[in-house]
Amino acid sequence: MARIFFRLLFLIAVTVNCSLFTVHLFAQDLKPVNNKAFTYGEKLTFTVYYDSYITGKVTAGIGSLEVSSEPADVSGRKTYHIVGEGKSKGAFNLFFKVNDCFESWVDEEYLVPWKFKRDTREGGYNYKDEVKFNQLTGSYSSTRANKKMPAGTHDIISAYFHARNFDFSALKPGDIYPINFILDDSLYLSVIKFIDREVVTTELGTFHCLHFKPMVVTGSVFSQPYPMDLWISDDNNHIPILAKSAVIVGSVKMELVKYKGLKNP
Repeated sequence: MARIFFRLLFLIAVTVNCSLFTVHLFAQDLKPVNNKAFTYGEKLTFTVYYDSYITGKVTAGIGSLEVSSEPADVSGRKTYHIVGEGKSKGAFNLFFKVNDCFESWVDEEYLVPWKFKRDTREGGYNYKDEVKFNQLTGSYSSTRANKKMPAGTHDIISAYFHARNFDFSALKPGDIYPINFILDDSLYLSVIKFIDREVVTTELGTFHCLHFKPMVVTGSVFSQPYPMDLWISDDNNHIPILAKSAVIVGSVKMELVKYKGLKNP
């Protein structure tokens, strides 16, 4: 149960719609992006909890995504410094403590990363990494490897912020969106499937949303390729409002509980 909680915290609060799906990669040309979705100083806060008729809501963890208040310089480029964090909470710390931090430095003009840092602590598992991207030569160097990559390749943080600027105006049920990124020195292609436009009510309020199903790697945590439902705001911000995954009894949910510094109303 704890692994499901915190995989959701990782997959949604940090990667959100950037799930793992290995296929042949495609090259992307570097093109300027007119960023209409986010700006400096934005912060989103989430709560992960288990929900059933028997227990009600039981909080398991919190997550956040925060954009620096000012640009950061990386190799002479102006970047958004973005930090994603996920932490277990309360009694869950006693048997599966989680404290994850992911940082990305995303080019202001092209919305691609120049640098990525990861510090993962989950139970007895610890993993640290630092990746430097060279988007001009199509290569990257990490703590453990030096490899080629298609131009425009993302990390798991930059992929989400880039995807927020997709044009969803002509979406039809069944449409999919791909985006390639690097994780643990492997190249992946993320795929998300659009379900429909829906109205979602949470403790924060009622929102018009776009309903997606992110594809994930099946295995010890998820047995189905589309185990999660994700609702993002159907406006120019495209922020996650609600995500959930069914379990044997009840469901694991993640809700946006606080936001500030949005670029749009």
